[in-house]
Amino acid sequence: MAWPHGMARRRIAALRRTAGSIAVRALALAALALAALPAIGTDRDAAALRPEQRIELHRNAGGDGTAQVSVGIPFPPGMLRDPRLLRILDASGTEVPAAVQPTLRWYAKDGSVRAVRVQFRTRPAGKPPVFYFALGQPRRQELAGWPYRDGLVDGGHGVRVPAVLATLTPSWLCASLVAGPQQPAAAGEAQAGFVSTQFEWARKLPIDDPTAWLFDRPSTLFKAYVRTGRFDYLQAAELSYRFYMKYIRRDGVPMSPECAGGWTYNGKPCDLKYLYVEPILLALALTGDDDAHDAATVDKMMTLWANGGWNAPPGPYRDPRQEFTERFAGLGLLETVSAYELTGDRRYLQRVRDRIGWLDQHQRNNPDGLGDDGSWRNSWLMHEGADWDPAREVRGSSPWMSENIVDGLWHAWLVTHDPRIPPMITGFGRYMERYGWIRPGQMLNPHGWRNPCSGDDGQIAWYWSSAHASQAALDAIQESEGWYSDAHTVELALPVAAARYFERDPQQVKALDRRLAAIAHSYNKACAVDADTLRRFNWNNRGSGVVAWLIRQPAGSGLAAPSTPKASP
Repeated sequence: MAWPHGMARRRIAALRRTAGSIAVRALALAALALAALPAIGTDRDAAALRPEQRIELHRNAGGDGTAQVSVGIPFPPGMLRDPRLLRILDASGTEVPAAVQPTLRWYAKDGSVRAVRVQFRTRPAGKPPVFYFALGQPRRQELAGWPYRDGLVDGGHGVRVPAVLATLTPSWLCASLVAGPQQPAAAGEAQAGFVSTQFEWARKLPIDDPTAWLFDRPSTLFKAYVRTGRFDYLQAAELSYRFYMKYIRRDGVPMSPECAGGWTYNGKPCDLKYLYVEPILLALALTGDDDAHDAATVDKMMTLWANGGWNAPPGPYRDPRQEFTERFAGLGLLETVSAYELTGDRRYLQRVRDRIGWLDQHQRNNPDGLGDDGSWRNSWLMHEGADWDPAREVRGSSPWMSENIVDGLWHAWLVTHDPRIPPMITGFGRYMERYGWIRPGQMLNPHGWRNPCSGDDGQIAWYWSSAHASQAALDAIQESEGWYSDAHTVELALPVAAARYFERDPQQVKALDRRLAAIAHSYNKACAVDADTLRRFNWNNRGSGVVAWLIRQPAGSGLAAPSTPKASP
């Protein structure tokens, strides 16, 4: 047992007084070393059972019996440097034999452990068994780990899933910054209720509609789990992730026409709209799942992004006739950031910086010569895959697709703290206030374009917005393509909230606050139950979870924030 420090010192002094032999001096030194350690000799350590470090086990698939548990535990920068100082305790505080393996590191911060995979064995029965992880004292009960795949069972749809899934508390998950700064969902929160209502129709694995995977279904579900700790979100996320990764092409060359690294389920492996690395990062951090990817696969995925798939390779926007979509630009940046966070490969970090530069130059020095209006202005015709025709050209941008750019810039900011990013985000926020939102007086009739689910004060952005095009041209596009485009209002809360986070002009801040209050009208059940397209669940929610955190920060505080934003349990 460990001696109290005072008792240890008195005992050592007595030993030294009564004997001078080498054996006694050795005993004294051993006692001194023991006294310097925390009291870890007791069978139970109930004081280490911290509520935010609770682990709940849930039977996910398969039968009863002893379960091989693998759980991912994420950490904020600097909290864990030595994985030997992590223990697993049962509900009584007794240490459980466990294997602990680091899976991610904070490559962009201090190199500390970002996530570990913890493995232990138990027999779940009745209520979900409860365990805890404890930090700061050496682990005494070691267990030999096993490949993640050894804990998988048949989950249907041709994929294998974990027999047991472990959930952590939302306070820990949000504070870990595993998905960037997040705020745990509060009881009665409108945004969380919107996601939960949508989940009722989005829960079932979409195997008949490949487009339901657009905008990254697995990451959307993982992020919903981070804010809530809900098992059903994690269960759907893990199944979706395993299904998604099953169809990533592993062989061949990562360029057209083979497109190794592409997603084959939709029969279009060269279509980069379906190519995501962020779910690999989240699955590894939150479940410890390293079975579905390896470094070679990730490299093929990122090489395919760099080659452009069926499109031209990404690069600077140099010609007004150049094909450009905000979705490709935003997703390409986001996935490149995720690849760097996953691997620490500095090639990907350089590509992140390149992409930031392309967007910065596009916004500030657009080659069409029309100046900087705050958007990433491009050609409506080329955006929609039509032929170039100056007579029919409408220079502008898609508000809802530009949300993808802001999402990518936000994640790039968390990794690089690049000073070019805040002005881009505030610039787009100002653009949206001037040109992005449809004002009531611009409606063709009292019910035109807007879905009545959000009420008379519901917000709707132009399907195609512009600081330069005629009102007639914008009306024509809205009439043709934009009916009920307010289905995208929910995700547009992200660029508004992000602009507010960096904005220091008091008048602009007031305008953004008013806009956020108005957007809240769309967080209601009448809008959430609308399942007109399954991919809506993804585009509404993949990036917008951070809004709940952003709106709690003082306006303009992003410009003075440290490189690692704080998130409190």
